[in-house]
Amino acid sequence: MTKMTSQDYIKREDKYGAHNYHPLPVVLEKGEGAYVWDVEGKKYFDFLSAYSAVNQGHCHPKIVKAMTDQAQKLTLTSRAFYNNVLGEYEEYVTKYFGFDKVLPMNTGAEADETALKLARKWGYKIKGIPQNQAKIIVCNENFHGRTITIISMSTDPDAYNDYGPFTPGFVKIPYNDLAALEKELKDPNVAAFLVEPIQGEAGVFVPAEGYLKKASELCKKYNVLFIADEVQTGIARTGKLLACDHEGVKPDILILGKAISGGVMPVSAVLANDEIMLTIKPGEHGSTFGGNPIAGKVAIAALEVVKDEKLAENAERLGKIFREEFSNIKSEMIELVRGKGLLNAVVIRNKPGKTAWDVCVAMAENGVLAKPTHGNIIRFAPPLVITEEQLREAMKRIKEVFKKFE
Repeated sequence: MTKMTSQDYIKREDKYGAHNYHPLPVVLEKGEGAYVWDVEGKKYFDFLSAYSAVNQGHCHPKIVKAMTDQAQKLTLTSRAFYNNVLGEYEEYVTKYFGFDKVLPMNTGAEADETALKLARKWGYKIKGIPQNQAKIIVCNENFHGRTITIISMSTDPDAYNDYGPFTPGFVKIPYNDLAALEKELKDPNVAAFLVEPIQGEAGVFVPAEGYLKKASELCKKYNVLFIADEVQTGIARTGKLLACDHEGVKPDILILGKAISGGVMPVSAVLANDEIMLTIKPGEHGSTFGGNPIAGKVAIAALEVVKDEKLAENAERLGKIFREEFSNIKSEMIELVRGKGLLNAVVIRNKPGKTAWDVCVAMAENGVLAKPTHGNIIRFAPPLVITEEQLREAMKRIKEVFKKFE
């Protein structure tokens, strides 16, 4: 049998798979730490980290071992029965993040949906909002997933076009705008404010210093839940365990996903204290796979790696080096560099044949994988296990590409 080439793999996906993604033309078959290899054996720096799911690096041996050990004992019981791992994980994760309770789910979108249901339930049961009148404030340019309800709050036409009718009950305001937030919070039917501490998909948009703190204080003032979607920004990515930690903000509901499993399987979590979490009663919400034994063991291992290997500290230190380096390049291609920790973006001046996509294709040829978002922004987010030496080598390659495009 002739060995398949990258082109063969791409054609096969194109023929048999839905066309709902537009990947870079690279076919990966192996990963370790900050590196991935394609089917031809070419080695790359991974500067996307599966959208921050592999913060702990590809195939981290401790996480993989936790997964394979448990997979040989018990994989799934559903929540119809107790299992001996779930309680261990629940205790670990709630103490780790400082909440009374966790509701385990699988994907980030499911966790967001869970938080929305919790917020509405709390609004009716505790705040006393009249039935079916609850409102949730969200921000323009948000990205919380792709379910019908979540796209109902999106301002991106690619996300919502031709998918209506939409779920009602969402109020959209500009991101990073406290006056707009306070205006809407005055409505007594508002149950929650859902926000990304840094808007990742929108191009790593970092709000003004103090925005999160003030927003959370305003929510308290008006008896509204402050919900932080830290699916992409959480688990050490921005140089602290949570992006909210930069401003000492404790959300009422915390949403986690992606790196809580180190990228080995879908695991997500919604954390809150009893007053909020216990509004949902048996039979009112759930998931067959949520909180399965493999997920529990994997998440404990993934969170241990973050602490033991000081990944937040590494992200903080190396992120500064990255931003400094790219802010000081005199390149007509670069308009702006922004970010926190190892979640960074370079805004490109698009010209014909010199778009962010073209730059990413050229970077892949030079051994660095990253992906454009919103046409002219390149997100750079390597695994947090990357060393300074590896980072400097990758930056050298990225700069070579920028130089070629001038």
